Amino acid sequence: MHAAIRLGLTGGIGSGKSTVARMLQDLGAVVIDADAISRACTAAGGTAIPQILATFGQDYLTPDGALDRERMRALAFNDASAKQRLEAIVHPLVGQAIAAEAAAAEGSGARCTVFDIPLLVESRRWPAQLDRVLVVDCPEDTQVARVAARSGMAEDMARQIIAAQASRTQRRAAADLVLFNDGCSLDQLRAEVEQIGAHFGL
Repeated sequence: MHAAIRLGLTGGIGSGKSTVARMLQDLGAVVIDADAISRACTAAGGTAIPQILATFGQDYLTPDGALDRERMRALAFNDASAKQRLEAIVHPLVGQAIAAEAAAAEGSGARCTVFDIPLLVESRRWPAQLDRVLVVDCPEDTQVARVAARSGMAEDMARQIIAAQASRTQRRAAADLVLFNDGCSLDQLRAEVEQIGAHFGL
């Protein structure tokens, strides 16, 4: 067992995973956000940009030198090898940054380090590095409605993203804890998160 509990947190797009992460952070957990690290790597001047430029060319960068996410998403949906090539660049850099943040958290005496990883279930490397896995779960129609409300994304695009991720069944099978987040208020959700946090010293 590690000095700090290493809690994996995952859930599909629109599940409320980021909200749960913020609530755990409010309780005193150190949250390592894999998406935020990935965005930093692919922002202008990010560590992944030189390799992205060499692999995909200038067309897949924005005028300010960041990854053109919309263009890359369109390419990846039509070309599975493009997604694999991008992941081969970004994932090792994200892994290194996560490891550094985790070491810093443990060095600071954190009781619980939360690894907020959208593709945790799809990855083979993460489960062995975690003590517990918490999955935030809700029906697909709820995911689609939340994504539309949050970002205005079209329903067909949201369903494409959901279909490309692990299924609800796969996530639940990988979970030590499942938080069902549908039809509850923020206060109700917070109460559930507090109960979960209490198991991990928060």
